[in-house]
Amino acid sequence: MPDPVTALVVGGSQLVGSAMQADAASEAAGIQAGAAQAGIAEQRRQFEALQTLLKPYTEVGVPALEAQQAFLGLRGPEAEKAAIERIRGGETFQALAQGGEEALLQRASATGGLRGGNIQGALAQFRPQLLSSLIEQQYGRLGGLTTLGQRSAAGVGAAGMETGTNVANLLAQEGAARAGGELGEAKAYSSLFNLPAQVLGFQYAANAGRAGTPSQIGFKF
Repeated sequence: MPDPVTALVVGGSQLVGSAMQADAASEAAGIQAGAAQAGIAEQRRQFEALQTLLKPYTEVGVPALEAQQAFLGLRGPEAEKAAIERIRGGETFQALAQGGEEALLQRASATGGLRGGNIQGALAQFRPQLLSSLIEQQYGRLGGLTTLGQRSAAGVGAAGMETGTNVANLLAQEGAARAGGELGEAKAYSSLFNLPAQVLGFQYAANAGRAGTPSQIGFKF
């Protein structure tokens, strides 16, 4: 029969073993939670890097859209007039208008029609047609910037949603790891509550072995 010394040795071993299991469970949970936190930090770092990379493109889309709205009159008559005047007073319009009118006059001079009605009508229509053409050209260019900004913003938005999903998953993994660690510690330490009963059981068995069976020591049933 086991003696009290054996009971204490067994109990001490169980105590040490339970403590080691609890520490291992806590350490494993900490490692998993740390890995999840590292993943979250990396996800956020990558998203911030993408935002920085696309920031110039997303920012240029807003004023381009506003300029388009001004040409369409959606921002009021004053804004529309100012947008048209910027083109009319610009270097491009002035240079093209001067060059075009000179070309028309030279052609009319060469054909002897300098004073005819055709050349006067052509000169009268040239600048309005040139202005309209430049407005359409400018509007198209602005449309390219608007589209670029829209796509960049959509890219940032999609990346933000993906980052949010990944972070949520990693947070769930972290929570599961910590919960698993707590359960592991609880399970390891729960065996310690049985230790006193086990020690008493060893002691009772040892005493019974020394004293004999119940019938040998005078018990009657």
